[in-house]
Amino acid sequence: TVKGVFLDTWEAWLTIGVACTLLVGLAVRVAATDLLALFCLGILVLVQNITGSDALPTPEQAVAGFGNQGLITIALLFAVVAGLECTGGTELATGWFLNQAKNVTAAQTRLFVPVAVLSGFLNNTPVVVALMPVVNDLAKRISASTSRLLLPLSYAAILGGMCTLIGTSTNLIIADLNTQAIAGGSISEPLHFFSPAAVGLPATIIGLIYMMIASRWLLPERRPAVSVSDDPRQYTVEMQVDPTGPLVGRSIEDAGLRHLPGLYIAEIQREDGVIAAAKPNERLRPDDVLILVGALESVVDLRKIRGLTIPDDQARKLEVPAWRRTLVEAVVSTRCGLLGKTIREGQFRSHYNAAVVAVARGDKRLTGKLGDVRLEVGDVLLLEASPSFLHRRRESPDFFLVSAVEQGTVRRPEKAWISITILLAMILAATTTGISILTAALLAAVAMVAFRCCTTGEARRSVDWSVLIVIGAAIGIGMAMQQSQAAQGIANGLLSLAGENPFFALAAVYLATMLCTELITNNAAAVLMFPIALETAMGLDCNPTSFVIAVMIAASASFLTPFGYQTNLMVYGVGGYRFFDYVRFGLPLSVIVFM
Repeated sequence: TVKGVFLDTWEAWLTIGVACTLLVGLAVRVAATDLLALFCLGILVLVQNITGSDALPTPEQAVAGFGNQGLITIALLFAVVAGLECTGGTELATGWFLNQAKNVTAAQTRLFVPVAVLSGFLNNTPVVVALMPVVNDLAKRISASTSRLLLPLSYAAILGGMCTLIGTSTNLIIADLNTQAIAGGSISEPLHFFSPAAVGLPATIIGLIYMMIASRWLLPERRPAVSVSDDPRQYTVEMQVDPTGPLVGRSIEDAGLRHLPGLYIAEIQREDGVIAAAKPNERLRPDDVLILVGALESVVDLRKIRGLTIPDDQARKLEVPAWRRTLVEAVVSTRCGLLGKTIREGQFRSHYNAAVVAVARGDKRLTGKLGDVRLEVGDVLLLEASPSFLHRRRESPDFFLVSAVEQGTVRRPEKAWISITILLAMILAATTTGISILTAALLAAVAMVAFRCCTTGEARRSVDWSVLIVIGAAIGIGMAMQQSQAAQGIANGLLSLAGENPFFALAAVYLATMLCTELITNNAAAVLMFPIALETAMGLDCNPTSFVIAVMIAASASFLTPFGYQTNLMVYGVGGYRFFDYVRFGLPLSVIVFM
């Protein structure tokens, strides 16, 4: 029979109050997400210190979540993705498919379906992490907000992961508990690879259809505070079509050069003449020199397009390897020795050991090649240089201001296939061998740095510490929900309402598990609810497998809050979402999966 409710202790009520405080705080955005999570965890630790209660986590137990295997894995995966970003590996692997999308609906179709399929055979987290930068670039090309794509991306990965035993870590945990129950004689029916698919596959199909239809109404266009179009500077950049690259013979539109916001091709220079105001169907030829004008962010995005290089191999002649270079903005001062000279006449590269990538002169458009631009006071130069350039030239009288371009990680296209190979090796090792995803991610992160796909500094900067802090604090709060028996009390309370009806009992198990998932994360909810579901099935003389599958699906069906599932947290800040975005968009999806 189902046990009674365990909400008769003050610790349980305190923990529920703290969890509700976190929910309300996230909903009304009273403070930063990581600060809220740490504040709520701090309340529980403080009370435990004062009272010495065994029903609340000690400081050591509360911070144990920051050493959680899943959290460390996510941190390592950020470094793996840094290698993919710095080499353009993600664009190389997905661009041929996603670049054909012309609007939000086409982008969602091309993105969500493959993600759902992949998530059935790969761990959800690396799939979402690897595609987040791709989604950002895709949104720019179709002039859409990333908020229309990132949250559905997380949900598509969750849905796909429901269909197999290896789709999520939750399913693996449930399968292991089920095997232990078989050994103990409680269950006689083992779970097979596609056991969850009977429920997960229909839910995934209907869920994807729902997201592609409803996202236009239920997901708002969250825009960044400062957009590309707000940049008043008009950079002029000169790029050359690599004769051996993939852009030769492709039209301007197919090459992705028409969909970068705030950027346009001013002219194309060829041996047989100059083409001004080139049409979208104009085909690129080997060694074409493109003169483009646009805002800084779009100029930086040009470096992600394979097949475009800096003319005259200026960057390749720098006395520093490509993996050590960075992008720098420098403002020409009144004391610069090259004033009045063209960039070519002044031998800028030889003089400063830096290559001029683009030039901005207020909101004016410069004409002709960069090498022919005569430097004037106040010109803003976008340079490719070594990190030491910042220290050597920051106090130089030649420049008023020298600053690094944060979003301008230099690409290493020659190592793109290496980064993709490392990612595939990590996935295969984690899914087909006994190596854990943590071990595979650790080796992959080290390999990315060792093979110079990214530097150690780039790997460190790629880590989103806010996401890790929230996950670690949420695990600590989830531990308090378990120790105080608040979560079990809520679950048993729901089950007691079902009475002796097997159908209602199964529904109550699902709802209780889903509620626990939103409060204490998916893995903790699975471990907590499995014995309760098993006991309920045995008490009602029902098939335990149905209840086990219900726990498996419900523990993954986290669509209502940002911290119930790791991937939901990862897109929370990047997409500019608010707490109610999850509730508004996720509640119908939760109902679809439940039905």
